[in-house]
Amino acid sequence: MCRSSGLNPGLVSVNYDAVFEKAIDRLHAEGRYRVFIDILRNKGNYPNARCFAGHNGPKDITVWCSNDYLCMGQHPKVITAMEDALHDVGAGSGGTRNIGGNTHYHVELEHELADLHGKDGALLFTSGYVSNDATLSTLAKVLPGCIIYSDELNHASMIAGIRNAGCEKRVWRHNDLAHLEELLAADDPEAPKLIAFESVYSMDGDVAPIAAVCDLADKYNALTYCDEVHAVGMYGARGGGISERDEVADRVTIIEGTLGKAFGVMGGYIAADQKIIDVIRSYAPGFIFTTSLSPVLVAGVLASVRHLKVSSEERIAQHANAAMLKTLFADAGLPVMVSNTHIVPLMVGDPVRAKKISDILLAEYGVYVQPINYPTVPRGTERLRFTPGPQHTEAMMRDLTSALIEIWGRVDIRAAQAA
Repeated sequence: MCRSSGLNPGLVSVNYDAVFEKAIDRLHAEGRYRVFIDILRNKGNYPNARCFAGHNGPKDITVWCSNDYLCMGQHPKVITAMEDALHDVGAGSGGTRNIGGNTHYHVELEHELADLHGKDGALLFTSGYVSNDATLSTLAKVLPGCIIYSDELNHASMIAGIRNAGCEKRVWRHNDLAHLEELLAADDPEAPKLIAFESVYSMDGDVAPIAAVCDLADKYNALTYCDEVHAVGMYGARGGGISERDEVADRVTIIEGTLGKAFGVMGGYIAADQKIIDVIRSYAPGFIFTTSLSPVLVAGVLASVRHLKVSSEERIAQHANAAMLKTLFADAGLPVMVSNTHIVPLMVGDPVRAKKISDILLAEYGVYVQPINYPTVPRGTERLRFTPGPQHTEAMMRDLTSALIEIWGRVDIRAAQAA
């Protein structure tokens, strides 16, 4: 029990259990308590998996919300590289990069990532969250008087980094260049400035106008920080993201990415000028004091990055399947949100109904898709988020569409509800 001891009768007793219970009850009442389903994916047979939640033994399901976007987590090159590394060097890295964890795999991967984005250097982190938090918070502390201009829909990890920076911030309306310029123009022209935004916004699937943001950065002498976690591997001729596709990577000061989505393994990174890399490497506690990624993981990512630099097969299949699913949803009258990326969101607009639809899909149809609720998206915009990959078949998509039509009617949501 988490209660105060009551040893000092003069103190007011705090019922810690009640406080914690109330906090969790509030999430349940609002329909946004997060449930993590118990699954094992089937290597070589993605997107199929085994679900252990609420069953007498595993039940076969189809996963529709995995961020292993290109199924690289099961690619033979990745698996072989990880197995070879495990038998070559063992499981762990040996500590932080400074102490014992600077393996040759880390060095090679940083070179590959720098090359991917056309930058002088790159730096690995244990996750994309850590790379955002560590880099943004450190940059602002190294630049006295820095002002960060943050897109209002930036991810929680970027928000955390900006908050931990302790500097002034300005929030600009999502992808609104006029508002961004208004904020830039109003501030001291001598103040250091950093514009932070994402290339692909993962809950809507819309894309940032990177070139236009860079134009404003040039005009007002600002640095740019572009989070490409939902784009690297999937866009551009070599998987360098939207910045590569739009031929503006050289104009972005810092590109941040993940190794756990399209590349299919785990980790985060930044790519930038070598001076900036050296500053983050030398000053960021989130880098200095964390155990480095296992060389087994890094070897797998290295194989994945190298493969996707020369293979577009996975990207082409993913985009084709995303387009097909959007068409099927739209033709069925389902409220699919407009998106020109690989993300296929269906608007629900209510957290309880979103969770209910997700639960029915899993229990009755063997389909897993997560409900997206506040604070990930604003209240009233709750949705289901589908991420079809290269291994989803047309038959799977048609079965999914039929299931959603039946369930939509059952939970009394109009099929033609506008997004």
